[in-house]
Amino acid sequence: MSDDDLEALALLHDPVRRSLYEAVAGSGGDLGRGEAAELTGVSRTLAGHHLDKLVDAGLLESTFRQQEKKGPGSGRPAKVYRRAGGERSVSLPPRDYVALASVLAEVVDSLGAEEAAEKAARAAGERLGRGRSEPVEAVLRERGYEPYAEGGTLRMRNCPFHVLSHEQPLLVCSMNLALCQGVLEGLGDDPGRARLDPRPGECCVALSETKDSKTKED
Repeated sequence: MSDDDLEALALLHDPVRRSLYEAVAGSGGDLGRGEAAELTGVSRTLAGHHLDKLVDAGLLESTFRQQEKKGPGSGRPAKVYRRAGGERSVSLPPRDYVALASVLAEVVDSLGAEEAAEKAARAAGERLGRGRSEPVEAVLRERGYEPYAEGGTLRMRNCPFHVLSHEQPLLVCSMNLALCQGVLEGLGDDPGRARLDPRPGECCVALSETKDSKTKED
C-alpha cells in the first residue's frame, strides 16, 4: 500500500467525486463532462472540476474526442474520461494476497492440476450462490464483476482476477468460468448459461439470459 493509493481512494469519500467515478466506470467507454454531469445531477463546471481531480489522482484517464461535425464552426474536440487501467489497493496492515495467488497459480500449472483447480473454483462459486434469492447479476456485482446487459447476454466490465489473468490466462479464465457456473448452480440456475466469450478490457466470461438464447447464439 502506498501513500498515492491512500490519497487517491480518499478522493472517493466525496459523494460527488464518487458518483462521477461510478458514472464513468459504468459507461464502459469514454464519457464527456456534460454526459457525466447529467448522469450525476451536478453542473457541467462542477463535474469537470472533480473529473480532472480524479485524473490527477490516477483513477481516471482523459483524452479528446473529435466532434462529429467537421469543418469551420465544428468547435474544439470534447474532453472525455474513462476509467484508468491501473489498480488501487488499501490494506491495513499491508497484505499481499496477489503474490500468494500468483505462486499458487504457478504450482497448479506446474503440477498439471487444472481440473482440480476448476473443480475447487466451481465448488467455491456454488457456496457463494447457495441460499441466495437475488438474481445472479447481484451476486456477481458483489464480487466485483460489474455486470451489464447487452442484448441477450450478461457481460462483465471488470475481471476481479485481472493481474493473474495476464500471468496465467488459460488457468485463470477456466477457473473464472467454473466459479461463475458454480454461482449459477448455487442459485438454482442453469450453469450452462456461463461461457467463455473474452473481450478486450472485460471479463472473459459472459452469461446468456436463458439456455434457449445461448443455444440460438451458438
